[in-house]
Amino acid sequence: MADQYQITGSLAVAEKQRVIIIEAADKPQELRLRVAAYVRVSSDSEDQLNSFAAQNHYYTSLISAKENWDMVDIYADHGITGTSAEKRDDFQRMLSDCRRGLIDRVLCKSISRFARNTTECLEAIRELKSLGIGITFEKEHIDTAKMSGEMLTAIFAAMAQKESESISQNGRLGIQMRMKNGTFNTCKSPFGYRLNGNKLEIFEPEAKLVREIFHRFLSGQSCDEISAYMNTLHIATRDGKTVWQHSTIKYMLQNERYAGNALLQKNYSTDTLPRQKKRNHGEKQKYFVIGSNPPIIDADTFEAAQVLILQRREKRKTGPYQKKALSALRCGCCGGTFREKSCGGKIYWSCVTHDRTHESCPITQIPEPENHSAFCRFYYKLKHHSDQILVPLIADLQTIRTRRFLWSPDVIELNRQISNLTSQNQLLAMLKQQGGVDPDIFISRSNELAEQLRTVKQEKSRLLNEKGDDTITRTQELLEILTAGPDFLDAFDGELFGELVEKIIVESNELLRFRLKNGLELTEKMERTVR
Repeated sequence: MADQYQITGSLAVAEKQRVIIIEAADKPQELRLRVAAYVRVSSDSEDQLNSFAAQNHYYTSLISAKENWDMVDIYADHGITGTSAEKRDDFQRMLSDCRRGLIDRVLCKSISRFARNTTECLEAIRELKSLGIGITFEKEHIDTAKMSGEMLTAIFAAMAQKESESISQNGRLGIQMRMKNGTFNTCKSPFGYRLNGNKLEIFEPEAKLVREIFHRFLSGQSCDEISAYMNTLHIATRDGKTVWQHSTIKYMLQNERYAGNALLQKNYSTDTLPRQKKRNHGEKQKYFVIGSNPPIIDADTFEAAQVLILQRREKRKTGPYQKKALSALRCGCCGGTFREKSCGGKIYWSCVTHDRTHESCPITQIPEPENHSAFCRFYYKLKHHSDQILVPLIADLQTIRTRRFLWSPDVIELNRQISNLTSQNQLLAMLKQQGGVDPDIFISRSNELAEQLRTVKQEKSRLLNEKGDDTITRTQELLEILTAGPDFLDAFDGELFGELVEKIIVESNELLRFRLKNGLELTEKMERTVR
């Protein structure tokens, strides 16, 4: 009876319960997506630039036509390789905006347009996916926001990378064939020349400076003295740099182009990704073309310069040149200088403070051969590990410099112009869609806006590259010196030491700290007996 009573009571309570539905005051609106597009064309040719403008127009129209889409920007790189993301400024700008939470979705024509390097492609996709940002690849019908997207992307990216390697290999073979039959000249003109089509022509305002450089060198001036003189003229180098370096002058003095000949394939790119540029020390064939271009100096002057370079190089391996190099020694304990001492027919370098009183500084004297050996070992390590040390350093410095000047007044103004031109492009696309603008006027105005946008972005890139100190330039100079230098040193080279090292700090009786010309400091142990 008790159980029956409890059941009956529960049913009675249930019959009294009612559910009242309270209507929502505001219906949830459809979520709006902030959409961006990434565009890349492979070269600077006129046809590709037309494709560049066409893709800009296409994505502007596509995004503007969607009611729940807001266009953030169209990120566009052109004339840039797809095998390295670091070289694509707008690709990096897009990733930066994604990290700042400005984008919900990215549109791209195909995976090969996004990246041809499988590793970088997947790294970017994974990062954006972790931020809740999907990428739509139209050609492959892939949406990375879906579960199977990344798997498919890996397949297509691998295919795109293979295609890129095949195209690159075919291009290299084509250039090599042109080198063999003598039809290849150069892709970039040296200082003193201008490239007209595929032929070099003398540019006299610079050519007279080339002749003066050779004359000064043969008259006894050093590369440092000549570079200091060139800096007083405020003339840009071949690469557009405002500072002339020792290595720039040295390269010009050894450039056979100025005598009217060409040595082709001095450098080569590795077959595997990421591509690495290496000095050709016999790994690949070289081609010497006689009479490849009009000479700026005669053959006798050029040969005299090569003889003098060799003579000075031999002198720098011995005598006062070595002493001048090792005078860069500084004590890491007391800050004192080192001076040369002779004892028992052997040469030592000793801290002046330690010489006065041994208790004032614990750094004992260093036999000169041990100093030389330490530099030779240091050079070998730096030469063969520069890709792990100097190349990442340049990339990091460029990133820091870009971030540092991102909010400068000049860059802010250029960003405002980019935003304004993008808005005009979007408005023009909307007017065309609604039939409010003539097709011919639309094409003309769209091309004009695309060109203005490209110019402003180039100016922004130039401005960012010009600002800041010269650490990046000096690091690039070090890379060039190491690339051109020997694989190892069998004896101390005072000239090479002077090009690479600013100072040696003796940290202890067993450790040296080399300060390079770009300010980077690296240590090297000494194989010595404490005295």
